[in-house]
Amino acid sequence: MTAIKHALQRDIFTPNDERLLNIVNVCKAGKKKKNCFLCATVTTERPVRVKVVKVKKSDKGDFYKTQTVWLLQDLAVVDAKDAVKENPEFDLHFDKVYKWVASSTAEKNAFISCIWKSNQRYLRKKIDFANVSSQLLEELPKVTEESVPSGENQSVTGGDEEAAAEYQELNTRDKQDIEIMMEGCEYAISNAEAFAEKLSRELQVLDGANIHSIMASEKQVNILMQLLDEALKEVDQIEGKLSSYEEMLQSVKEQMDHISESNHIIELNKTNSETLLSEIEFLVNHMDLSKGHIKALQEADLSSSRGIEACTNASEALLQCMNVALHPGHKMLQAVKQQQQLFSDLREQFARRLASHLNNVFVQQGHDQGSALSVEMTLPNHHPFHRDLLQYAKLMEWLKTTEYQRYDGLIKNYKDYIVRLYDREIRDFFEIARNKMTGATKEGKKFATLPRKESAVKQETESLHGSSGKLTGSTSSLNKLSVQGSGNRRSQSSSLLDMNNMSASDLDVADRTKFDKIFAQVLSELEPLCLAEQDFISKFFNLSQHQSMTRTPMSDDGDGGSSSRSVTGGSQTSVHSEKDLIRQMMTYIFRSIEPELNTLIALGDKIDSFNSLYMLVKMSHHVWTAENVDSGSFLSTTLGNVLVTVKRNFDKCIINQIKQMEEVKISKKSKVGILPFVSGFEEFAELAESIFRVAERRGDLDKAYTKLIKGVFINVEKVANESQKTPRDVVMMENFHHIFATLSRLKISCLENEKREAKHKYGDHLQSYVIYSLGHPLEKLNIFFEGVKARVAQGIGYDEVSYQLAFSKQELRKVIKDYPGKEVKKGLDNLYRKVDKHLCEEENLLQVVWHSMQDEFIRQYKHFEGLIEKCYTGVGITMEFTIQDILEYFSSIAQSH
Repeated sequence: MTAIKHALQRDIFTPNDERLLNIVNVCKAGKKKKNCFLCATVTTERPVRVKVVKVKKSDKGDFYKTQTVWLLQDLAVVDAKDAVKENPEFDLHFDKVYKWVASSTAEKNAFISCIWKSNQRYLRKKIDFANVSSQLLEELPKVTEESVPSGENQSVTGGDEEAAAEYQELNTRDKQDIEIMMEGCEYAISNAEAFAEKLSRELQVLDGANIHSIMASEKQVNILMQLLDEALKEVDQIEGKLSSYEEMLQSVKEQMDHISESNHIIELNKTNSETLLSEIEFLVNHMDLSKGHIKALQEADLSSSRGIEACTNASEALLQCMNVALHPGHKMLQAVKQQQQLFSDLREQFARRLASHLNNVFVQQGHDQGSALSVEMTLPNHHPFHRDLLQYAKLMEWLKTTEYQRYDGLIKNYKDYIVRLYDREIRDFFEIARNKMTGATKEGKKFATLPRKESAVKQETESLHGSSGKLTGSTSSLNKLSVQGSGNRRSQSSSLLDMNNMSASDLDVADRTKFDKIFAQVLSELEPLCLAEQDFISKFFNLSQHQSMTRTPMSDDGDGGSSSRSVTGGSQTSVHSEKDLIRQMMTYIFRSIEPELNTLIALGDKIDSFNSLYMLVKMSHHVWTAENVDSGSFLSTTLGNVLVTVKRNFDKCIINQIKQMEEVKISKKSKVGILPFVSGFEEFAELAESIFRVAERRGDLDKAYTKLIKGVFINVEKVANESQKTPRDVVMMENFHHIFATLSRLKISCLENEKREAKHKYGDHLQSYVIYSLGHPLEKLNIFFEGVKARVAQGIGYDEVSYQLAFSKQELRKVIKDYPGKEVKKGLDNLYRKVDKHLCEEENLLQVVWHSMQDEFIRQYKHFEGLIEKCYTGVGITMEFTIQDILEYFSSIAQSH
């Protein structure tokens, strides 16, 4: 422990000018054992301060002082727990009680003894030591230099701090007086007792002189006492006068208090009067409805613009009066109750009258027959009707705020009556559209209010249909189109197989152009109709198309929990937003649009399956436009649903084309030529590119291209393998050349790989056909030189070949004589006729093939000449015809045919 004390003194306390008195090794009571040291220290500088410091030991073995430091003067109680038995536990009462357990009882006793001695020596405040043995509480011994730890130069003396604090230090003057007094006495230092007795005697002399002086001044004291008595009398007189004055002022005070109280009552009455007048003015100004407004609400004509304006102003004034913020006391006034009852009656009467009038307008519009369709296939314009009803928009807003049940009833009635009008108009509109598509007119059907005669309708329909005619084509069921009835309606769907014939017909072009215009006009008519109605509904019924709302219908009978009605079929349902309410109303009002559009799409697909291309482009454009205007609206949702149907029809059309490719059968007696579905793909691609040129999206078309071209490739090879009349290479060459030319001309980006593949297949099969058809026109020469090459391969040199009996010069000349120019030309002429029979005229590849054969023939000729030059050098053996002769043979044969 001594080593620890020296280490703590050196490392922690000496740098802080402190001296360590004692330490004890402790841990907190009742907790996991974590040892630390409590150190009692004293500062080396004045004023002296005694502290209890908590010191811990780190994992590395170094001591460090924690932030826990207590001043000894803050210590109230030291509790040793037991004064008789040995107990290592003790408590220190500072701002709170700290419970400790010492490592040994001896260390605890030594630390408590140090605390007691420090308290006795340095502090005036006495600490309470409880349960401490009296042996520990001994007098503080005199501190000597030996008590200081070795090696430390301490400056604290053993003087009694308490005694020193009772005396004051002598100042300079006192010191001088004492020195003068001591100089006057020679024995002041040598004989202190005699000097003290002398000072005592002089003090007694001074005390006697003071007493004599006091006795001599008795007369002056008596005079002073007399003056004091006279002053007291004067004070009594002044107090009497002040009392009389106070009595006089008391009556004045009472009068002033009475005046002040009267003024307060007057001020209070004035304030009350002003407040009452203000409240009366407030009630009169805010709850008084003019007679003109009352008359307007009761009698104004709701069918005139002036009456609607008057009712609008009156209803707004009534709403303001009803929405006045009243205090609870206002509602107890009889006049206020009467006014509120009057307002409630006016509201009820006007709401009933307004709802009745608007219902009559709705009924009249729903049964109106004056807006029938004309033959131009345009939907009636409802703008006048909307314009007239929008005059009531503010009244509808008032009704929505005050009488929601009647407002909700008007919504239902409007839907129920207006849907009849729209159903009739849309049904007739689509009927005309279907008639125009098919070119048929229903006999006996007449529109009640058509401005034109029936003959004019028929003439207009026929003019849109175009000139009639019969289609030419093969007798195959896949290529045949039937014509039905007086309207020449086509019942057979188009296919890639019959488009080669259809493209030549003006009727196909006219029909598709007509269908495209009719379908585009249908969508163009429907879109503004729906947008106009949606805009009207939002304005007339005061519905926001973007802001969500939660509404509880207002009711006078207290039934405030009833939910608003649904706009579909009148069923009770919860409407979460006004945007949803608009969409539900539009769905109910235009319930016939989606079925009619699907019927029209089915008809167009039945007339010509390729109409789905037109419909896909037009519908995609309108869906894109509707979503940009208002995504999630009725129009965008409905058109999106219809677009799904159109896309499904388009996919079905592509699947049917591929299926029809697989079912193609070729004639065994005639040459194949360009397959129908190859020509059909060309026509389809030309048609699709013209249609999708202005389309916003091509994804569906690109997928269709990929499927179709894959089917074309597979089935061209299939037909080529099955062909008996036409060589396989010819079928592959001609059809892939046609495909390559088509893709090169149309420049379809998604088919670049297929274009390269088609070019590759065309080149490969052209080369294969040329080699196969040309063969070896100089067959004997070819056999001869094959033997020559065999001998060379066996190791015989080129210059030695002529010495072989089978390959001598004479044998070579015999073989050459068998191929005079005339015979060669005759053989090439037969070859040309053979190739001409294989190739079709429409692809016009004869000259290409013939030129390739010419190149191949010349290559063989040069090969033979080269061998003759190597093996028979200097002999003068040559062919009986030259390369120039070959060129003339090929040219003359081509020209002669």
